[in-house]
Amino acid sequence: MNTSDKQSLLTPLMRWFMFAMVIANVASSMFPILLPIYLTELGASIGQVGLVFTLISVVMFILQIFGGWISDSIGRLRAIAIGSIGGIIGFIAMLLAPTWQWMLLALAVLRFPYALVGPSFGAFIAENSAEEHRGRVYGITDTIYQITGVLGPPLGGFLAGAYGFKLMLLVSTILYTVAAGLRIWMATTMRSPEESPPQRLTTDSLRTSLKTMAGMLVGGGVITWILITDGVRDIAFRLSGELQPIYLEQIAGLSFEQIGLLGSVFSGSMMVTPMLSGRISDRYGERVPISIGFSFVFLGYLIFLQVSAYAGFIVAWMVFGIGVGLLSPAYMSLISKVVPQRMLGTFSGLFQSSIGLISLPSPWIGAQLWERFSPRLPFSITAVVALITVIPTWLKFKLPDKSEEATLEPAK
Repeated sequence: MNTSDKQSLLTPLMRWFMFAMVIANVASSMFPILLPIYLTELGASIGQVGLVFTLISVVMFILQIFGGWISDSIGRLRAIAIGSIGGIIGFIAMLLAPTWQWMLLALAVLRFPYALVGPSFGAFIAENSAEEHRGRVYGITDTIYQITGVLGPPLGGFLAGAYGFKLMLLVSTILYTVAAGLRIWMATTMRSPEESPPQRLTTDSLRTSLKTMAGMLVGGGVITWILITDGVRDIAFRLSGELQPIYLEQIAGLSFEQIGLLGSVFSGSMMVTPMLSGRISDRYGERVPISIGFSFVFLGYLIFLQVSAYAGFIVAWMVFGIGVGLLSPAYMSLISKVVPQRMLGTFSGLFQSSIGLISLPSPWIGAQLWERFSPRLPFSITAVVALITVIPTWLKFKLPDKSEEATLEPAK
């Protein structure tokens, strides 16, 4: 695909959208890989770190149910702008938090933008792309998005290592505030051509949307299998995800800068595969890149559990990046094709809340496995589940034909 092809697939509105998204997520990606370490510096034990992320998952579970519905009702750009205002408050609260208990409260506030922006992101791209090119569009936007991971983690690691966590959080707060200003400007001056007129936020509309989407989630089709496989995968991945930075620091002996650079390596590697994933999805179906992606994630964990030198962890993070880069565009493309477009926000919110409910205790359980058995055990479980997930993905992630797809539409 040449440069003019890429530009034609992204409208001017989408380019502004991605520009603001990159700035916001450079800010947001500066601290997560170091956050568990920062919590321990604020006085939290390993078990309390797991508890923090479990409690944050409870907050996210509640907020996401409403976030997608709000996005469907008032429009993607408006929902993102409102969420960004909450993000500014959350960033300032993180900057000022003196203890891990106050940091827990700040992280809870920071869930507001995630709940509103997350469901709006994929839905906005679906509304501004043709179905026959959707895989490629998701591939391009995913590639652009990975700039945030290339820049954010090493910048955060450098600032935290050289000047401390507080200055790092100050820089991320300033960057996020700039992005929020851009988003508010877009919401007040721009509108997506495919966007429906804003609707009133009523309990009846919420009830109707949730009932329709709940029926689709348990209907036995592709959506049901996405829920099942993603639920099992999320349980396993959250056993170890928040503990990974602590493992790298305490077990592998890496510095903040080295850990931050791993985040950059991950995102740089992830930039290689999204457009390939999109092309494969458009031509052969989404299950192909998703199955290959899970295989790469499994391989990444095998390497991670065997190496001790920093070069080995770099290789592991490169493999992780390639695998996740294959997964993301294909997943978003598949969901956009099996869910009615006008309900993509509600689906994303309800779907992520359902997954969040299933995996709710996983960070705490992972911390218990670490403390009671071995620091390696949570990661070993995650690796096995990544491999097993390939089987239902290949067998069940097939798009329905047009007649079956029509039955997914709610009655009017």
